[in-house]
Amino acid sequence: MANSMNIDWENLPFGYVKTDYNVRCYYRDGKWGEIEVSSSEHIEMHMAASSLHYGQEAFEGLKAYRCKDGKIRIFRPEANAERLQSTCRGIMMPELSTEKFVEMCKKVIKLNERFIPPYGTGASLYLRPLLIGTGITVGVKPADEYLFVIFVTPVGPYFKGGFKANPYVITRKYDRSAPLGTGIYKVGGNYAASLRAHVEACHGGQYACEFYLDAKEKKYVDEAGAANFFGIKDGAYITPKSTSILPSITNKSLMQLAEDMGMKVERRPIDVDELSEFQEAGACGTAAVISPIERLDDPETGKSYVFGKEPGPWSTKLYHALRAIQLGEAEDVHHWNTVID
Repeated sequence: MANSMNIDWENLPFGYVKTDYNVRCYYRDGKWGEIEVSSSEHIEMHMAASSLHYGQEAFEGLKAYRCKDGKIRIFRPEANAERLQSTCRGIMMPELSTEKFVEMCKKVIKLNERFIPPYGTGASLYLRPLLIGTGITVGVKPADEYLFVIFVTPVGPYFKGGFKANPYVITRKYDRSAPLGTGIYKVGGNYAASLRAHVEACHGGQYACEFYLDAKEKKYVDEAGAANFFGIKDGAYITPKSTSILPSITNKSLMQLAEDMGMKVERRPIDVDELSEFQEAGACGTAAVISPIERLDDPETGKSYVFGKEPGPWSTKLYHALRAIQLGEAEDVHHWNTVID
């Protein structure tokens, strides 16, 4: 049983913990095969696989929770399936159906149920779906074979200390993605493109994350390295509209909740100078839910946009509202959760 595994649930890092099983499905001869269960942590593939040479690789991230009523819930798996399908269309990979995606999520959770952290610990079970081109390609072209795998790991909060304000820094030296590039798709190359900026900006310990402006003009707010941005201005929830940022399922959920709370919701370009008019700001995504931004420094201009050392009232309200739905503490009026039988 879980409590005999000597896992300190309340102090889990956001990292990898070996679990019992993963689930896999292969695409061969123009169709997806049967779902397979594996206890191996390794993938065997040819050295000329398209994922290794030409970046045919996509992934997702979502969480399952052990809830107050004892049930296990997954948050919005259908939305992750749809985003993966969008990525597949973008980089020429075969789409996995929403039904098969959700079925594999349920299966891998049930197989690793003993690793789902107890309710009240602040931890969750993180699912990492991964789709890679395994077909042999020396010339630049889409592969003819693929592997879809989902592994799980129990995780704690993405940022140490959980829901608290952190300082961020604007990087003008590097771009994460281009307006008509792969920024709207969840591919590993986008994250590889952010590593140097992240290391240079954040590894001194002064900042939690780097922050990008649009690649074309360096004038508009885009996103943080691994999360969408939102700001609160006079009771309005404002988030960037851009062709180079990943559509966040968490951000989509927060926009709906903000609307439910009577807030005005705006998705539009945000000029960097407008940041000085925001009362609150945050980065949002599956891993952290909301990471309130204490301040956003712009070293090249010498400006610093300050939002407060503590999470603001709207950010706090939105964070707790979303968490309550994920944990089964509040009514799921939008039917976002999938309950595991």
